Amino acid sequence: MRKKRKPRFLPFLLVGLILAVPFALRQFFPKGYEGYVDKYSKECGLDKYFVLAVIKTESDFDPKAVSDVGARGLMQLMSDAFDWVAFRKDDDRYTYEDMYDPEVNIEYGTYLLKLLYEEYGDERTALAAYHTGRGRVNSWLTDERYSEDGKTLTYIPSSATAHYVDKVMGAYFVYRFIYEGQVD
Repeated sequence: MRKKRKPRFLPFLLVGLILAVPFALRQFFPKGYEGYVDKYSKECGLDKYFVLAVIKTESDFDPKAVSDVGARGLMQLMSDAFDWVAFRKDDDRYTYEDMYDPEVNIEYGTYLLKLLYEEYGDERTALAAYHTGRGRVNSWLTDERYSEDGKTLTYIPSSATAHYVDKVMGAYFVYRFIYEGQVD
């Protein structure tokens, strides 16, 4: 009786599949508006893939996106967030209507992320504030059920905000994996 030969193409097939996964994922996780993202993430000291993950989650790269509550543009800024950033930047060049301009939206959204990260020192807590507002996050931080140290959230009591934070952090992981090969 003759022995069956093992298929020799299997290792090549596996390698091909491994190499194809990042390419395929790039179709769903693009680096849209890369010039603006690079510029403003560098200015603000943020990882560009973190900013891309926020844009992917917020608007899926649609500069004309409007949320149910009226947030606008790629990074979905609300009017009060726009006003706060303009005040902090001491910048009166723009109005809230300019949130449909990709460059202005990315400039302001990235600056807002920077301010929140500086305030909280933690990506997840900053994202929670980006999604639901600083007031709500600050109240959660005073509650031991949600924050053990009063500085970072260990539990997010809003399921919508928790889902948002997980979704952005998941997209951030994917961006870093497919474009940098990082898996930590």
